[in-house]
Amino acid sequence: MGFSIVIPARHGSSRLPGKPLHIIGSKTLIQHVYECAQKSDAAEIIIATDDERIEVEALSFSANVIMTSADHGTGTDRLAEVIAKKEYSDDHVIVNLQGDEPLMPASVINQVAENLQNNIAASSATVCTRINTVDELFDPNVVKVVTDKNGFALYFSRASIPWDRDHFPNHSVLPENAEHYRHIGLYAYRAGFLKQFVQWPVCHHEKVESLEQLRSLWNGEKIHVDVAKEIPGPGIDTPEDLRNVRKMFED
Repeated sequence: MGFSIVIPARHGSSRLPGKPLHIIGSKTLIQHVYECAQKSDAAEIIIATDDERIEVEALSFSANVIMTSADHGTGTDRLAEVIAKKEYSDDHVIVNLQGDEPLMPASVINQVAENLQNNIAASSATVCTRINTVDELFDPNVVKVVTDKNGFALYFSRASIPWDRDHFPNHSVLPENAEHYRHIGLYAYRAGFLKQFVQWPVCHHEKVESLEQLRSLWNGEKIHVDVAKEIPGPGIDTPEDLRNVRKMFED
């Protein structure tokens, strides 16, 4: 089964305005992300935006662009509008590749799509990486995930889960057999699920953690989580992130 990639891209980032159009090396951020998508096995790649400046830039490198409403609160809402416009069947798989991930390996994009296709019980799929440092584990900006034995998410949190009662809070080093995982914000969805998801109200856990995926768990949906085949490079949220990624492209 083929899959589509949708790259939501907006101009009005609060921490880094105009983010998709910032230059990294010789190309804009949005072009770098698009070229990551091109290396995957996707049958279709769409940039979804509400800004004509991003549309013009995307068309300059021959990307397929769909203009969407400026009223969307999240990238997921923007994906749902693309699904409606494209009239995808309910079982069509869409990968949400964030427009600020210029170093996402194609193997991981393929992996998340294949995992959803292979796990019929799941309505979405995502990936994680092993946490190896105390600083990462206790950083609230690092989202942690705990799964069951079959790889389905039990919970996502900014807190340090699972809590090792015998070793924390004396946490200068991780316990020898610690198993903690960082969630990577790359998702594959079934189109029919996304149509329903955007109709559900924000749940309490989602609001307090500021983690949209908790709405799925609250409503009884299954999210399959696999350990990423490759560790993705850093995404870009802040001016400091942008400077760091620029240095990587210069090296």
